[in-house]
Amino acid sequence: MTGQSPSPAASKDITPVQGMVASCSGAIITSLFVTPLDVVKIRLQAQKNPFPKGKCFVYCNGLMEHICVCENGNSKAWYKAPGHFSGTLDAFVKIVRYEGIKALWSGLPPTLVMAVPATVIYLTCYDQLYAALRLRMGTYAEEAPLLAGSIARVGTTTVISPLELMRTKLQSEKQTYRELTQCIRSAMETEGWLSLWRGLGPTLLRDVPFSAMYWYSYEKGKRLLCEHYNAREPTFSITFISGAVSGSIGSIVTLPFDVVKTRRQVELGELQAKNLSSGVSSSTFSVMSRIVALEGFRGLFAGFLPRLVKVAPACAIMISTYESGKDFFHKHNQEQRLRLQQTNA
Repeated sequence: MTGQSPSPAASKDITPVQGMVASCSGAIITSLFVTPLDVVKIRLQAQKNPFPKGKCFVYCNGLMEHICVCENGNSKAWYKAPGHFSGTLDAFVKIVRYEGIKALWSGLPPTLVMAVPATVIYLTCYDQLYAALRLRMGTYAEEAPLLAGSIARVGTTTVISPLELMRTKLQSEKQTYRELTQCIRSAMETEGWLSLWRGLGPTLLRDVPFSAMYWYSYEKGKRLLCEHYNAREPTFSITFISGAVSGSIGSIVTLPFDVVKTRRQVELGELQAKNLSSGVSSSTFSVMSRIVALEGFRGLFAGFLPRLVKVAPACAIMISTYESGKDFFHKHNQEQRLRLQQTNA
């Protein structure tokens, strides 16, 4: 990697196993750090629209399910019911108070099970595609991150979509793995195997543009920072800043699709339990239309702050850890070769 033309891992002198270790370490560290923020984001997004004044109803937002009564008719007011969140900080406090601090890491096992293989597949595909596309795109080489990131994300998201669904269900409501298994089995009996890919459409609409914007911004930002600081190779701080800024831009633009994805995945099992008609369209844009009609345009940006607070450091930690891991193995291999040459000499 140089300041003028940072290269992907494929051009570094590291083995595939070393690349996997670098990506896995980044995935584990990132998951441990950002899972609480992800839990809060999903809880906020799963909340339902308020009911008219005096209405008595069973309130279920994924976190709780009990009878509530509306305290006033203000459509922007929430109910005086335990467990309802008025904001990010309120969600953190109430989750810890009513469920314990461990609840902030609910869904961590499937997150790790999903994050490790997904990260290996994603980063490996991106590095290989980026290296190949830069050679073939000629004068358009600067656009290579857009295409490489998009293709890598489509494949990865499709493979791990069922695990993403399980993680979302575990984070949106307090339940055991046995209850989750029963819920998934019931959904499969009713809707078939495709129910495991519920929310794949909005997930792709969220993740593919995000990946394209992220990698383009990251590679460009990294190159500009290297030139600004006259750095031959990107330092930890350069990759950290580039990752954070790029992640922030992508997360803001794609947030509405993240909200739709969460709503659709949280619905898994609820339709069967309530015997609701399946005649209501569940397409991405139909769900978006219903959210806007019931909650206004702001409903599409539910969980804005926790998503931004989560994605920016997550991207920064992931990419800087990954790049540092690649540099470590690259230098390690160079030292080994040098020692071997000295020994043979």
